Amino acid sequence: MTDWEQNYVEGHTPWNKGKASPPLVEWVSQNQPQGRALVPGCGVGHDVVMLVDAGLDAHGLDIAPTAMAMARAAYPNQATRFVLGDLFATPLEWQESFDFLFEHTCLCALPPEWRPRYEAVAYQLLKTGAQLVGIWFIHPEMDPDETGPPFGISLSELSSLFDESRWQVIEDRVPEIGYDGRVGRERLRVLRKL
Repeated sequence: MTDWEQNYVEGHTPWNKGKASPPLVEWVSQNQPQGRALVPGCGVGHDVVMLVDAGLDAHGLDIAPTAMAMARAAYPNQATRFVLGDLFATPLEWQESFDFLFEHTCLCALPPEWRPRYEAVAYQLLKTGAQLVGIWFIHPEMDPDETGPPFGISLSELSSLFDESRWQVIEDRVPEIGYDGRVGRERLRVLRKL
């Protein structure tokens, strides 16, 4: 498992692009979601603040203390929205309390064998009928023999992980915008908890 805290301490954070995910910004602008939202693995909080600015009651969760300190320093007016914690050990009162889960770079940071745990906790945190809005990293650029993270996920693996007995796909496309170098390598897939 990657030591995310050490990466933040050393300033080795290539996933931090200094702004919210462009496909996520576009989706939020087009759909104007409302309600309570969680961004797991929120890093320094750009996506969280974009969601708050769009009118959501959004909160970010990250396991790295330095990431949370950086988020609070960068966005002092939203400091209370950044929660230090483990996605797989969330408070009981969070169960079935979110209208939206916004996924961006969390799943791809986890070892692939943890993916069923991720699906289970996403299902547990969302209300029935709530949505998991994901910018899924399908095609990360990897050097020969590089194993990740990021760990890409194929469309068939994504469909198998979030199977139709528990999730309904309500939107699925390749975003036409993205961070530099990411266009065509991500998938926007929105899932509704059944």
